[in-house]
Amino acid sequence: CLMHMQGTPRPMQAAPVYENVIEEVIRFLIERAEACVSAGIHRDQIVLDPGFGFGKSVAHNLALVKNLPTLIAKGYPVLVGVSRKSTIGTVLDKPVEQRLYGSLALAGLAVWLGASIIRVHDVAETADTIKMLQAVKFA
Repeated sequence: CLMHMQGTPRPMQAAPVYENVIEEVIRFLIERAEACVSAGIHRDQIVLDPGFGFGKSVAHNLALVKNLPTLIAKGYPVLVGVSRKSTIGTVLDKPVEQRLYGSLALAGLAVWLGASIIRVHDVAETADTIKMLQAVKFA
């Protein structure tokens, strides 16, 4: 799993700046994936993670969710980990223990847009959400 992160863990959230977060994250991930393939890792063993919350502002995270199809179109499975993230807390003005519904909304949207793997805290609730969305999508 290749994940994007701007900066280093301690200061990464201080003031993340991108000229174009979508292009920069995708370029980084594809370059790393190509390096892995060149090193002998099979393409089908690579998963890409845009790194929600890792050196990204709320606006960056929302733009990345909205533009997931652009990353997915590159042909690699995409992992999305947005469960209980601070972006949800900021948008909904909720503490971490009250972010279930925001987490479900983003997980469902990510799967609807084509994400292959979802990292979650609330497995049963997320599974029910995804099952309902898939029932509609594939009806």
